[in-house]
Amino acid sequence: MKDPRNEVLAKQLLDYSIKLQKGEVLYLEIKGKDTLELGKHIIKLATEKGATPFWYYNDESLIRQWVANAGDDQFKKQAELHMELMKRADAYIGLRGSDNPFDLADIDSKQTEKNNTLFYKPVHLEQRVKKTRWVVLRYPNNAMAQLAETSQERFEKFYFDVCCADYAKMSKAQDKLFDLMMATDKVHIKGQGTDLTFSIKGIKCEKCDGHRNIPDGEVYTAPVRDSINGTITYNTPSLHNGALYNNISFTFENGKIIKATADAFEDKLNKVLDTDEGSRYIGEFAIGVNPFIMHPMKDTLFDEKISGSFHLTPGQCYDEAPNGNDSAIHWDLVLIQRKDYGGGEMWFDDKLIRKDGIFTDNEMEKSFSKENLKGI
Repeated sequence: MKDPRNEVLAKQLLDYSIKLQKGEVLYLEIKGKDTLELGKHIIKLATEKGATPFWYYNDESLIRQWVANAGDDQFKKQAELHMELMKRADAYIGLRGSDNPFDLADIDSKQTEKNNTLFYKPVHLEQRVKKTRWVVLRYPNNAMAQLAETSQERFEKFYFDVCCADYAKMSKAQDKLFDLMMATDKVHIKGQGTDLTFSIKGIKCEKCDGHRNIPDGEVYTAPVRDSINGTITYNTPSLHNGALYNNISFTFENGKIIKATADAFEDKLNKVLDTDEGSRYIGEFAIGVNPFIMHPMKDTLFDEKISGSFHLTPGQCYDEAPNGNDSAIHWDLVLIQRKDYGGGEMWFDDKLIRKDGIFTDNEMEKSFSKENLKGI
């Protein structure tokens, strides 16, 4: 049965997120059969706009056949192929809706590292992220509902409420937080298993308001690369390359992760952090402000936007907020500071700006309310 909400979402992606224009080329990656209906709406609407869409189908069950068996030269040739397509594109939309997010769980980590280094980094981190207009979103299939531990019907309602929020209003609401972060030098974060200090002085900030991810809702910058000291313990599960990590904890010394632990897969965790020199340094610090997302669902695009959260990301920095860190990975790990997740404090230049996930500036806190950002 066709869902009319897909057409609303397709229009939001094309008209607001990437602002697709007549004569432009759209690169559309459709991952998972459940995303096909949304993909059809995107192709139809893009064509009606006078743009030229290029699309292809993908999912983890196909990717595993490739990643498990490819050699260096094959990864490089695959990257050359996609690089030419990406260079021709003015905009990119990635629809993610795989049946089984654990399909890569048993692949040799050396192979996934090669895929990240030889294919994903040049094509996506270097070309797509830096040189196209792009947006990526997950689709509410049954596999995603299972990860969120809820019914598909309930999850679909939640999903469309979140993804069709009024992102123009959210953008305006982010202005004050953006200005505050731009003016800040020292950041001090406290919480259970966490006491961390670093500087963001001189690093640019960026608002995430529906133009790169759907759902969206964060303001990000990056730490001065060698300024981080202390310990952080993340309280949000993270699914990465088919492994589910819980209670990841990092200890930093002059910006570098010198100790990394987790409840399970600790060897895998440290292998990821040993991908290259930059993978033990942080490339992003971001504050989540989406009031429609309150609990983790083992999906980064949602979890990193959770109201009252922040994420501190090992790996590649963004050009929009550069701190000089270069890596083949960019792994968003989330810590929720609301009371129901143990609480915590965030200090900017020795001033408390958020306690237990609530901004101390009442006007700022109110601007991020559900009532203010209710969907279109």
